[in-house]
This record gives sequence, C-alpha cells and structure tokens, in this order.
Amino acid sequence: MSKQLGKEELLKAYKTMREIREFEERVHTEFATGEIPGFVHLYAGEEAVATAVCLHLTDDDRITSTHRGHGHCIAKGVEIAGMMAEVYGRKNGTCGGKGGSMHIADLDKGMMGANGIVGAGSPLACGAALAAKFRGTRGVGVAFFGDGASNQGTTFESLNLAMVWKLPVVFIAENNGYAESTGVKWSVSTTISARAAGFGMPAIAVDGNDFFAVYEAAGEAISRARAGNGPSLVECRTNRFFGHFEGDAMTYRPPGEVKQLRETCDCLKIFAGKVTGDGLISPAELAAIDKEVLGRVEDAVVRAKASPKPTEADLLTDVYISY
Repeated sequence: MSKQLGKEELLKAYKTMREIREFEERVHTEFATGEIPGFVHLYAGEEAVATAVCLHLTDDDRITSTHRGHGHCIAKGVEIAGMMAEVYGRKNGTCGGKGGSMHIADLDKGMMGANGIVGAGSPLACGAALAAKFRGTRGVGVAFFGDGASNQGTTFESLNLAMVWKLPVVFIAENNGYAESTGVKWSVSTTISARAAGFGMPAIAVDGNDFFAVYEAAGEAISRARAGNGPSLVECRTNRFFGHFEGDAMTYRPPGEVKQLRETCDCLKIFAGKVTGDGLISPAELAAIDKEVLGRVEDAVVRAKASPKPTEADLLTDVYISY
C-alpha cells in the first residue's frame, strides 16, 4: 500500500502526524499548569485519519471539524504557532485569541472551524459543497464527526440533503469508541457506515489506525465527489489516547486500555513500521523529523506565552461582517 505514494508524500504524511501528536502531548502537559484557559479536547491517537484525508485536499477544499479539532487544523495546513497562541488565548492566535481550542478556523487554508456543538459541522460542509457545485470549481466539502455526532439529527439531515442534491461532500466518521464517556456499543444501534445505506449513500468502514487504509478509502470518496458523482461516507475506527477532555478521569475505560492501545494501535508506529519495512524511508529520516517537530512545538509554546492577550478594544471586533 505504501508504494502508491512517493517518498516526499510519505515524509509529509509522517511529519503531519508527528506534528499533531507532539502538539497534543505538549498541550496536555501545558494545560496541567493552569495557564491555558477553557476546555481542551485532544486528538492524539487519531492522527492517521485527518492526515490521510487532508493529503487529498487543497486550500480551496473546505473541511469542518469538531470540538476535538487540533488534528484537523494541522492536517489542513494551519500553522501550529498561531494555533498554540490561540489555545493560550493570545492576540496573535489564529483567531485573535478569541476562539480558543474549540473554535480554531483559517478560511485561507479551507479550515471552516472546529466546533463546540456536537454534529454542527456536517450542515456547514454541505453548504461548502453546494457553493463548489454552484461555482463549478470541482472543490469538495469534508465533514469530520465522531460516533456521538452520528446520532445527531443534523448529521442525518446532512446525509439526506447531500444525496438529494448530489453534493460533492465526504463525511468522515471518526469512531473512537466513546461518545464522551458512553461506549459506542451502548449508543449506536448499528455500524455508522451501515447507516449511510438508508440514504442510498456509498459507504465503507476502515481501520482508522492504518494511514494507508484511510488514504485509499478517502481518495476514492473524494475523487467520486470531484467527478460530480455525489457524496460518500467513510467510517474510520480509531482510538483516542486521552480523556474526552483534559481532566477526564476516564473511569469508564477498562484498566490498562489506553496503555495497550498506545502499544498496539499507535498509528505513527504502524506507519513507521510499514515505510521502513518497505525500505522507502530510513529510521534516521523519521528521527530527524521527530527532532524538527519537537523544536517547532517548543518554539510555538515559547512564542505563545510571550504574546499579548486581547484587549478591551478587541471585544467588539469580528462580531459582524460586511459582504
């Protein structure tokens, strides 16, 4: 599977996944100091999904995210220095320090925004897809959502609307096994991918820990959308390594579950094993990326802490927009 991608693309994919992982691990550490305001929901463990999907996209394609949106932002090309400043609530953050962790957006990169409302992203992705279809740009909209959001009416309405209007939109269900603290077996009556059949929508379920499986499935769905053949759903079965939010004691998870997942289901380890095993990338090249990324994350934290906070004068800016 790895032979379908060139070395440059493989290195880019690994770097993106490593950036997401180190960004999240560092935010986890920094949040414990009490310096980061608000809530934080970490994406560590799910890196292969956002990275594999967004590798098929351009800045002109639009994605919508969730409250667990750092990984989607990084995979779509949003700068981590601005993101870290935003997480810290600083003025030079991606959104001026007024959005915080759950509301990072960068329209220049096609990132329509993380979203604190469960299930709110799919209708927005449909809107972006409708705009692309109307303008004839061959652009696509991609909606990332979790297993909890798969039960929301907004998600069902979006699936139906997308099929009725044959929109160039792809729905990426990130099934990490828990809707907050509720196991998926308790909350979802069938598989998420099976639900798409009710709308006549093509769907597939893949191992979300396998970058190459996600890359192939997402590529087919995105190509179908660009060709004008309508929407698809890809269910990626993955895992999160932290709690629903920072401070979550995770008493609903079996003892040792996270430790076992980190040892056996880490998407970065799986990726590294495949590309080095195929002789496409050397361990030294991966180690060099690891070192570079750690330095960039450290720099982002230092710069964020040294940045000013928004002032009273910033309160009423960005409230309205003139078209």
